[in-house]
Amino acid sequence: MNDTLIACRALLEQVTPLAEDCGRLCGGACCHSMPGEETGMLLFPGEEEGYRGRPGFTLRPAEAGMLLVCSGTCDRSERPLGCRLFPLLPLLRDDGVKVAMDARAAAVCPLYRMGRRGLRHEFVEAVRACGQLLAEDPEQRAFLARLTGMHDDLRALRATFGPSK
Repeated sequence: MNDTLIACRALLEQVTPLAEDCGRLCGGACCHSMPGEETGMLLFPGEEEGYRGRPGFTLRPAEAGMLLVCSGTCDRSERPLGCRLFPLLPLLRDDGVKVAMDARAAAVCPLYRMGRRGLRHEFVEAVRACGQLLAEDPEQRAFLARLTGMHDDLRALRATFGPSK
């Protein structure tokens, strides 16, 4: 794993979205697949080797990269970067790295409706710092650019086809 990923994982090792276990609100919905589906977390470039062949983790190729499927429980120190960032996502914008609620979280995370203001400031700032580190690494920046595009596409689809109010 490269130095950027190690630094980002360390930034997010001890901070969480809420002061308590947010999984108690939803039964850990982000850690469990829906019946009949096998969902997981996209890995950042360089994380894949840390999970290859490890019990409780399965790697699946996905259009946007490598998907890590887990058993639904893991030691917090083993979580991939995407899990540590969730439900936030650093986004690349013309004026720098911005932090937003991850559009993919809308379907599973009750914190999504609260927005960033409902999350601990320390967590939001750690995600911002991580995003800035990722943006300085060419390989991570390219992946972050893909995630930003996916995020923006999903938001646009929801705006077009979402429920009318």
